[in-house]
Amino acid sequence: MNEHKRVRVLIAKPGLDGHDRGAKVISYLLRDAGMDVIYTGLHKTVDQIVEAALQEDVDVIGLSILSGAHLPITEKLMAKLRHAGLGDIIVTVGGVIPRRDLARLKSLGVKAVFPGGTSFEEITHFFQKEVPALRQAL
Repeated sequence: MNEHKRVRVLIAKPGLDGHDRGAKVISYLLRDAGMDVIYTGLHKTVDQIVEAALQEDVDVIGLSILSGAHLPITEKLMAKLRHAGLGDIIVTVGGVIPRRDLARLKSLGVKAVFPGGTSFEEITHFFQKEVPALRQAL
């Protein structure tokens, strides 16, 4: 990856979860930190998220999930990304994520999990520092 290329992030709201304030706040935070951010809007299917990631040529998919369905949605997303040849896209998950599920999400291939209450500094650090480093390693 060209180190001068802006990080492109797709913020996605999968499933029936209708609460998007957090996703919008994170979208603005990342945009203000110098990233290109594409927000999908509410009620997207995994297939729609994968298609948007392909069309927008993103570096990262950030799932925002408050519904409790983070494990099956993430598992399905990771499988669909691999099947579409997009397995190198970095995936993060944020929202209402119980600590007991962190290890399972990481085992699915999620690079970072941001449960409710994660500081903006931690989130921006990951996207500004870790994402470029992960992209270079691919």
